Amino acid sequence: MKILGLSFYYHDSAAALLVDGLPIAMAEEERFSGKKHDSGFPAHAIKFVLQEGKINIKDLDYIVFYEKPFLKFERILKTNLLTFPRAPGVFVESMKHSFLDTLWIRLLISKELDVDADNILFSEHHLSHAASAFFCSPYKKAAILTVDGVGEWAVTTIGIGDGNKIKIIKEINFPHSLGLLYSAFTTFLGFEVNEGEYKVMGMASYGKPKYVNKVKELITFFKDGSYELDLSYFSFHKSLSNTYSGKFVRLFGKPRSSESKFFTRETGWPHYFGEKPKNGEYNTLALEQEHYADIAASIQVVLEEALVHLAKETYDVTGCENLCIAGGVGLNSAANWKIKKHAPFKNIFIQPAAGDAGAALGAALLIEHQVFDTPRNYVMNHAYYGAEYSNREIKKFLDEKNIQYRYFEDEDKLIDVISQNLVMGKVVGWFHGKFEWGPRSLGNRSILADPRRADMKDIINTKIKFREPYRPFAPSVLADKAHAFFDLPNGQTNFPARFMLYVTNVRNNKKELIPAITHVDGTARPQMVFKEESPRFYKLIERFYNTTDIPMLLNTSFNLKGEPIVNTPNDAYSTFVRSDIDILVLNDFVIFK
Repeated sequence: MKILGLSFYYHDSAAALLVDGLPIAMAEEERFSGKKHDSGFPAHAIKFVLQEGKINIKDLDYIVFYEKPFLKFERILKTNLLTFPRAPGVFVESMKHSFLDTLWIRLLISKELDVDADNILFSEHHLSHAASAFFCSPYKKAAILTVDGVGEWAVTTIGIGDGNKIKIIKEINFPHSLGLLYSAFTTFLGFEVNEGEYKVMGMASYGKPKYVNKVKELITFFKDGSYELDLSYFSFHKSLSNTYSGKFVRLFGKPRSSESKFFTRETGWPHYFGEKPKNGEYNTLALEQEHYADIAASIQVVLEEALVHLAKETYDVTGCENLCIAGGVGLNSAANWKIKKHAPFKNIFIQPAAGDAGAALGAALLIEHQVFDTPRNYVMNHAYYGAEYSNREIKKFLDEKNIQYRYFEDEDKLIDVISQNLVMGKVVGWFHGKFEWGPRSLGNRSILADPRRADMKDIINTKIKFREPYRPFAPSVLADKAHAFFDLPNGQTNFPARFMLYVTNVRNNKKELIPAITHVDGTARPQMVFKEESPRFYKLIERFYNTTDIPMLLNTSFNLKGEPIVNTPNDAYSTFVRSDIDILVLNDFVIFK
């Protein structure tokens, strides 16, 4: 059976192709369109996955959309009716979007792809999330926790997966959403919703959770793990542009400007900010930014507490020792680690595209297994499902652009040269194989550097990534050496760590050895690299280890600020020439600056 799963018209549009229960190809539209978090119809991603599967659109048995538009419309209609006539603009704009876009998904897909509308199916949003985790996991039976902003009505669900069936046991509905709670703070702290949540997580490490009690004025927790927001602090349920109310501002103070520069008295004034302000102004600005860091730390603590409560309730309700997590909140790596440490589950699985992009795959898997009752035959142990480019294609591009390069027939020689340059402090753009599924670069579209150099954070942030200085960098570490450097269990079953989905402590005796990947709070977000799934990347790290005794590399996503991770050789070269990356590796071709 051939099934195409789709998600679009919210954020991170994506397509996933399933053939006889096995994912063949998956990709987010942003990788092809160049528009970060592209929410439009995923025409390019669809074309890619079908080409990768070598099938025509007419060969598909079913196309499945990741949520139910009419159920979502019911929520939008009922919610926005409450704003009328006080906010007529909100009602009109919401209805316009629903009627012109969301409501007529079946007709849109049928028209865009020229397929029979009868072959287009729909899955509920949180069932798609649940399926994206459970049906990709190695567990025959597992508890399932999904948490995000909002689907149709549900914002949080507890379920159980058994064999090829999923059952939702409990749910919390809009507007009482942990995802939207966190997004309100994301906006307050000067970042974009659906883009800046991980920036809040990074900023939190620079602050102290002084305002936990204030944050808890916004939310009430109950003994069964459920919660309820005090909606008087929010406006996301009655506004298209604002997420929090004046009451929120009166509680936490003036919102942070998106243009403000972040630093603290502990970090000092970064040299790349330009001229340092005079003492009085400097202290005022530092105290202001520390205040916002304290707010970030406080909402992160409350989110973690809420998720641990939910996870414990999930365990009590299901009695399962295995847990699958999905939904956009599942990308909060720090919270995932708290669940690992404080909930009683033995094993946890989170797939790399835990958000709405991953729900495209989940919707297809749900139809395959739950609707058609087919047995499972798949475990997601890597994220390499995107487009790849042959040496012939790369050579053609380089020759057409008259770009000077060095070609390596011998992989070992290439690995030696790149490893030596990394040891010397060079920054490498690393492009190899299929690009990754999800928002993390996991060794196929990565910027790599020496984790031993404390100055590497500043070098990459200011000369290459052009991004905020408080953002941490992740290490990619040989799986069998990870435990010596990080508070991580070894073994093939540690799935979240394959996908950079845990923030864990760097061991005290190792922090001084790897300052570039050790965050200000002594943590890191490691990727455990396995030889079986990432042979070339593993070999490069291993070669670096043989020289330095450090079994890891600094790994950050191969993109510039505001752009999606690179897809094509042209994307990679463009990023290379517009930044201070020293060396670009395109499969077996190496370009030096």
